[in-house]
Amino acid sequence: MKQRNQGIAYIIASGFFFALMTFFVRLAGDLPSIQKAFFRNAVAGAVAIFLVMKSSEGVKLKKANIPTLLLRSICGTVGLICNFYAVDHMNIADANMLNKLSPFFAIIMSYFILKEKADKVEWIAVIVAFIGALFVVKPSFSMQFVYALIGVLGGMTAGMAYTFVRKLGMMGERGPVIIMFFSVFSCLSVLPFLVTSYEPMGRIQLIYLLAAGSFAAAAQLCITAAYTKAPAKEISVFDYTQVVFAALLGILFLDQIPDLYSILGYIIILGTAIWKWNYNMRKDRARG
Repeated sequence: MKQRNQGIAYIIASGFFFALMTFFVRLAGDLPSIQKAFFRNAVAGAVAIFLVMKSSEGVKLKKANIPTLLLRSICGTVGLICNFYAVDHMNIADANMLNKLSPFFAIIMSYFILKEKADKVEWIAVIVAFIGALFVVKPSFSMQFVYALIGVLGGMTAGMAYTFVRKLGMMGERGPVIIMFFSVFSCLSVLPFLVTSYEPMGRIQLIYLLAAGSFAAAAQLCITAAYTKAPAKEISVFDYTQVVFAALLGILFLDQIPDLYSILGYIIILGTAIWKWNYNMRKDRARG
């Protein structure tokens, strides 16, 4: 019980830090999403490299894991850029909620990547969550709809990335190495685009982006610690506190009030996550 409570505390802390990350990304203003992603991952990558170098094993990549590390990194980079783009053009709470569709996309991707078959309840959860997403997306012939679709794409590619992370864990790869590889790959892959589209930054913008990277690194460390304390199935639902924190930051500092449709979408998606979590817990107790 103590371990699980510690895991819950860590994952709530990670949600808070991720919300702060998106908040500072938004505060950084009108800069290209790729530029924001570069600085975010440069800081997180430096922290990950330090941790890997400090470990007894050092930087040792398993050759057989490199293709999966590349796929995880490609999906993660696309997901990050899409998420930052959505954060820049939508309420940060809406953007965070669309990104939190990733666990439901992971159910779908696990079927194709890991050959794991979801049961009837999990497929119902996916369908209901996507119905909830429609209230946040609000289909229409407007640019806001396009921004929301990019947010959904970010959630989908993040779900794919998390599935590859799970596969890497099954292959025995270390968490800090996965974070390091992703961060370095992301920085290098966006560098050509950064050079051609770089926008000069003021000192305060640079501070905001460095803060975003620092909070991202803190969030990753917390979420890694959380899953060493308790299984994902027991604590993952608390990751949705990120949306609550993002909504509060948006209301208090950005004058962003979610509309009724978005709030209804939040309730549906969060309710589905809680329902699925409760179902998994009861199923595990029954197995016993």
